[in-house]
Amino acid sequence: MDDVEMKPVDEMPNGEVEEKKEEESKQPLSPVEEIKSNVALIERAVSTLEPRFTHRVLRTLGALRKKLDDKVLHDAIDEIYTNADSPSKKALLSWIPGAAEQEGLMEVDSAPQPKHAQPEPVPESEIYFRLLILHHLLASPSAYPRAMELAHETIQRMQSLNRRSMDPIAAKVWYALERTYELGGELADARPLFLAAQRTASLRHDDETQASLINRLLRSYLNYNLYDQADKLVSKTTFPVSAANPQYARYHYYLGRIKAVQLNYTAAHTNLQQAIRRAPPAKTAPGFYQAVHKLSVVVDLLMGEIPDRSLFRHPVLEKALNGYFEIVKAVRMGSLSQFQSTLSKHAAQFEKDRTYTLIVRLRQNVIKTGIRRLSLSYSRISLRDICVKLHLDSEEDAEYIVGKAIRDGVIEGRIVHEKGWMECGGQKSGYGPEVSDVFARRITYCLELHNQSVKAMRYPLNAHRKELAAAEGAREREKELAKEIQEGGDLDEDGPDLGEGF
Repeated sequence: MDDVEMKPVDEMPNGEVEEKKEEESKQPLSPVEEIKSNVALIERAVSTLEPRFTHRVLRTLGALRKKLDDKVLHDAIDEIYTNADSPSKKALLSWIPGAAEQEGLMEVDSAPQPKHAQPEPVPESEIYFRLLILHHLLASPSAYPRAMELAHETIQRMQSLNRRSMDPIAAKVWYALERTYELGGELADARPLFLAAQRTASLRHDDETQASLINRLLRSYLNYNLYDQADKLVSKTTFPVSAANPQYARYHYYLGRIKAVQLNYTAAHTNLQQAIRRAPPAKTAPGFYQAVHKLSVVVDLLMGEIPDRSLFRHPVLEKALNGYFEIVKAVRMGSLSQFQSTLSKHAAQFEKDRTYTLIVRLRQNVIKTGIRRLSLSYSRISLRDICVKLHLDSEEDAEYIVGKAIRDGVIEGRIVHEKGWMECGGQKSGYGPEVSDVFARRITYCLELHNQSVKAMRYPLNAHRKELAAAEGAREREKELAKEIQEGGDLDEDGPDLGEGF
């Protein structure tokens, strides 16, 4: 078989060269190359004063931190900081757990240093590397104390540099600091740091850091059930209008939790809907998406509404909302026994989701629904049977609940105390003298409104003739005045008084 002669790249057709370049560009970058590209974007953002390049880098942080390990971080720092004597490089490598072993290997097979080393990267790149190392340390529980030290040192480093081009990265660092305290079980200890930094950010008009710190404080308060303090923080601060959508989504979610605990279910529903609209896609942030919908389902039930069944078939929510779906079925059927069994079965999940106290409030809704179903099924039912069917403790409780339902207008009927039963009002039909009277009143009102509108649009008869006569008289006076001017008459003696402005 003859050998096939391979053509050089210069002799290849242009189409094949372009296809080869497209295939190379479609190949995903390695973690080290991605970090180097991000550092180049950060330096471009600092040199051109365009923060959008830094925001582009931070958007990849969630996916990049899953690929980090000791070797990736060490190689990236070694390629970015070419000067071996750089203090920033030594400081960064000291926080990597396997840096000592990597340094020993690199000293054995070290390549010759270039004669002209590249300039030192900007301080924003150093803070970005610290942020990556911090997320890498938070991946293992044994490194939590070391991550705490790195977080505090990074905060001090940022405050000493005091560069406005570092604001987007600073907001992410504050989130990492909160995450460090939360995983260490010391979230309350970070509250003074957040309050002081929030005051500084508001004075400097640093909207991104201010929005992040307000969310950090709200999360800290709600984590310890300090709803009054969280409400005071919301009333005393103004959330920045220019904040990013993820920060706004978190803020509305925290507001929804506060309003729900304060029995303001309408405002809570509005805030939760805003959080759902502003949240990232379900596959991008499934945890937040599930948390918002869990609280939204409970708030809808407290408002007397039943959530749509298709919500519980969503691929991201189907498994997470299993317990809540059973609660919805119990509320819809008005079965107090099913509600109590579901509540005890999924109590651990509800406690973890911090929705247990809100779900307990649904007991009254379940009882009201059950009483409404009984009033539609029976024309007369004893209080004892109501107590048995709704699984109430005593007949006195049943009498109190039924009386309150009648007073609130949930059902129509009356309680006969002498005989111990409830007489339910007959179900009204869609026709009758009462319905016709209401319909006649509405028609009369509409006709009267129409007649008044027609009268308001009428004009006086022959009103335009008066305007025409006045305009004709003005023209005659102008003609007489023009005639006197042409004849040379004296305006002061014979003509009309035109005033000084003429």
